[in-house]
Amino acid sequence: MDTLFTWYDVIISVYLGFLIDCIFGDPQGFPHPVRFIGSLIFLLEKLLLHEKNPNWLKRLLGGVLVLIVLAVTGGVTFGIVFASYYFEYRYFGTKYISIFVMSLISASCIASRDLMDAAMKVCRPLIRDNIQEARQAVAMIVGRDTEFLDGEGIARAAVETVAENTNDGVIAPIFFLFLGGPVGGMLYKAINTMDSMIGYKNRKYGYFGTAAARLDDIAGFIPARLSALLMVVAAFILRFDSANAWRIFIRDRYKHASPNSAQCESVCAGALELRLAGDAYYSGTLVKKEYIGDPIREIAPGDIIRACKLMYGTVILMLAVIAAFLPLIRRIGAFSVFYPFT
Repeated sequence: MDTLFTWYDVIISVYLGFLIDCIFGDPQGFPHPVRFIGSLIFLLEKLLLHEKNPNWLKRLLGGVLVLIVLAVTGGVTFGIVFASYYFEYRYFGTKYISIFVMSLISASCIASRDLMDAAMKVCRPLIRDNIQEARQAVAMIVGRDTEFLDGEGIARAAVETVAENTNDGVIAPIFFLFLGGPVGGMLYKAINTMDSMIGYKNRKYGYFGTAAARLDDIAGFIPARLSALLMVVAAFILRFDSANAWRIFIRDRYKHASPNSAQCESVCAGALELRLAGDAYYSGTLVKKEYIGDPIREIAPGDIIRACKLMYGTVILMLAVIAAFLPLIRRIGAFSVFYPFT
């Protein structure tokens, strides 16, 4: 048993994982790895975060949390993959079951179906003019206060979520799955989950979440820009306004507190000819934000569907590009620190 998996085994598992995600998404009641990661983060937060600690110690202990979560996530993922391969190869001399296990892990890293389903739960009641139901649905996917949002505000929030999570929930996980196999994909999901739970610039997490927030910015730097460029091309293929998408991307891609969040959002705003972002309330406090895009036309519920089409167009384009450049990508993957390629 010279090597664990070949590069092509990893390729197959990622494509199968995307297909599984498209078909099944995240079935209700099915144990999802991110939930276990979230539970671990919650437990460690309870143990390590204390208000009385000085700020330097909060930063240090926040870094300890990050290291523990990454070590556990990477170790458990590698253990599952290695065990499935070892026993199957030892007793049957094959790798089919273990590749399927890798595909399931890959599927759990990708959230395209869940993102579309959540967005459509907002879109459908908006089309029926059921503002209250749409407001409740959008509250499940955004962090801002939603109780006073009108129909346009709800649609705008949903489009922004689809645009931003095209990278965070789809392209970036696939990027790390190709780069580092299931271990790379799950490590990225752990980083992203830590940022979403403790990476806030508020009184509670301002120091404790520093390491998680910085690491998420670093991990997402290349994928976010790759996602944006792919989205411009996808906009052209889908016959959206790709020229405006490129113009708004160049102008507005840094109009966000995070260096990565506005990359895809700016492209989406330009492609759909909308103005996104702007001021919003969080926990009753008004947070000033710059607008992204120009209000060439008013936003409508159908723009949520168009944003989902743009998301899927972007990820399918990425998979097509990877398939076309497999020899070159294999060279890069051969140096992965996450996963033993051949």
